[in-house]
Amino acid sequence: MVFDFDPVQTLGIAITVLYTGMFVIRHSTFLSNYDIPIPVVGGLLFAIITSLAYGQFGLHLQFDMALKEPMMLAFFASIGLGADMRMLARGGPQLLLFGAICVVYLIVQDGIGMMTAIGLDLHPLVGLLSGSITLSGGHGTGAAYAERFSDTTNLAGAMELAMACATFGLILGGLIGGPVAGRLIRKHGLKPEIRRRAWQDDSKPAEDPINADNFLLSLFYIVACLAGGKLLAAAMSGLAFTLPAFVWCLLIGVVIRNGAFFHKHIRVHCASVGMIGGLSLSLFLAMALMSLRLWELLSLAGPLLVLLGVQVLGITIFASIITFRFMGKQYDAAIIAGGHCGFGLGATPTAVANMEALTRRFGPAPQAFLVVPLMGAFFIDLLNAIVIQGYLSLPLFGY
Repeated sequence: MVFDFDPVQTLGIAITVLYTGMFVIRHSTFLSNYDIPIPVVGGLLFAIITSLAYGQFGLHLQFDMALKEPMMLAFFASIGLGADMRMLARGGPQLLLFGAICVVYLIVQDGIGMMTAIGLDLHPLVGLLSGSITLSGGHGTGAAYAERFSDTTNLAGAMELAMACATFGLILGGLIGGPVAGRLIRKHGLKPEIRRRAWQDDSKPAEDPINADNFLLSLFYIVACLAGGKLLAAAMSGLAFTLPAFVWCLLIGVVIRNGAFFHKHIRVHCASVGMIGGLSLSLFLAMALMSLRLWELLSLAGPLLVLLGVQVLGITIFASIITFRFMGKQYDAAIIAGGHCGFGLGATPTAVANMEALTRRFGPAPQAFLVVPLMGAFFIDLLNAIVIQGYLSLPLFGY
């Protein structure tokens, strides 16, 4: 029995999933103590229930995900609209340092994947597919390399493995980021910094509260970012070097935000932008997780559990020791470590969801919200491609 849901009905179910996540977290000491993001809890619970219904009663729910991509793009547009370039100038050294840490982890992640695959008597390429290709790269990167490996080496089940790793990485990244950062905060007694940042302007008047006028203007800016970003992505698609639509949306947002410093008629209301971005992120993750077909991944359960289990252990140790220590061993460093777990196993939206869950409980971390989204949006895919190509150039693979 199949039930089809149109985009509006799908949106309604996604909102219900979020409320379910809120309810479960509110009544679960474990989930609230370990700062698991609301969309991850609600979406995963919904996916489990629908999978059980499919297995027991043949009930199959099909969702129209037409709004899923716009929600993701709106989130990245909100990141751009909140990116004050004066803050980037101050955060530049931290961004470079975090980039170096990410490169080291990408190398470690693929090394872990390869050694685990060889230990399971699997092809080493399986290790790369269960490493940075899918976990740091996501579904798109995983699909591209899986098709390449299938064509060149006849690697059986490459696409299924890639999609399974990327899917479960998204879930696991949302599950472990909060506990890792929360443990660091409690263990070291960390608290948010309350001193004013050097880039803050004391003469700047306080921002107006959210109202219909500034909310509508913020929504217009985000829609403009989406429209312009998709047009630019389509126009640049034939070039040798291309950027995905979400990066263009983010870049347009950066231009609009920083254009406000040069033109008095351009004003960006940060609170409204933040609210729209937060809602978009939550709905995107809810839609992504509630549409999971867990039953399609059962055939890969054995090796997949081992491969992902080792990777979860790897990022947990790396973020807790290396990321936290080298980013300064203070409160923002702990939040960055939680974010690193998010996009080291899942994606940038997962990383931001981890950090939002943590900062709602422990307090603001502006440096983390500058460094992690910028790294995830601009640099991680490029760095990942370089590391992957470096591994593929080894004589073991013959590429």
